[in-house]
Amino acid sequence: MLHASTPAHVKRARFRERLAGGDLLSFPGAFNPLSAQLIQDKGFDGVYISGAVLSADLGLPDIGLTTLTEVAGRSQQIARVTDLPALVDADTGFGEPMNVARTVHALEDAGVAGLHIEDQVNPKRCGHLDGKQVVDAATATKRIRAAADARRDDNLLIMARTDIRAVEGLDAAKDRAKALVDAGADAIFPEAMRDLAEFEAVRAAVDVPVLANMTEFGKSELFTRDQLAGAGIAIVIYPVSLLRLAMGAAERGLETLQAQGTLAGVVDQMQHRARLYELIDYEAYNAFDASVFTYTPAPTPGTSPTGTAPGDAGDEATTKE
Repeated sequence: MLHASTPAHVKRARFRERLAGGDLLSFPGAFNPLSAQLIQDKGFDGVYISGAVLSADLGLPDIGLTTLTEVAGRSQQIARVTDLPALVDADTGFGEPMNVARTVHALEDAGVAGLHIEDQVNPKRCGHLDGKQVVDAATATKRIRAAADARRDDNLLIMARTDIRAVEGLDAAKDRAKALVDAGADAIFPEAMRDLAEFEAVRAAVDVPVLANMTEFGKSELFTRDQLAGAGIAIVIYPVSLLRLAMGAAERGLETLQAQGTLAGVVDQMQHRARLYELIDYEAYNAFDASVFTYTPAPTPGTSPTGTAPGDAGDEATTKE
């Protein structure tokens, strides 16, 4: 109730253990805390917090307009409701290396298990759009070094994302990934890989876990979990999928309401109120409420049921000086 029962440091340690185990971990993107609870309920390995989703939720394009305060706030809202590790998109770190360090502190305080920082110029662009620009190797590695040095919990995962594949090619992506690992990255996120062979090439180039981004309508084919596992991928994210599904359903519902004047015909497509209450554990709140408002303290020995000692006039007694 109110918060997940697992502390942030425990979620981070468990995340590290799962990564070391070699299994492919699936992190669907949560577009709000309720969807994070659904992700946990369905048995996934973790929750992803997408910068593109947060931007869209605010009615903004994903071009670096969101702030650290907004990202940290949403991260805290999502991380608090789930026992799963949360991995958050920290864009370019919101500034120079000192800003990157502050970003790490803020997101660590928000309770996430990991974050990734990319090598695009600021302001950035969506990773699957054309026209991206990346910073030089020195700037990219300084961001990661600042992030790694700033963390207070050694289990906080610092992931480096590189967008250089779309700008300079696969060989440049492999070289950049190696440099980022040398700078302190615990994992690599190679954005916009074209095929499985490219994922395999990056994986072979580094000795840390590699993430695959399976976003719809992007540069990468939507590979299956088995295909990605076979390529040696450690984490797969589905960053915007739930938002797209929800918005598609919402748009169709509004069109039905406009056309028919009622939603009676699509009620069977809605999440039932009982299911919503189950996800948010409504009964636990009822039980807490009942335990407080029906609670009557037992009298202290030697007092009456009202709490006053025998012969004591209570509040009516006064002492004059």
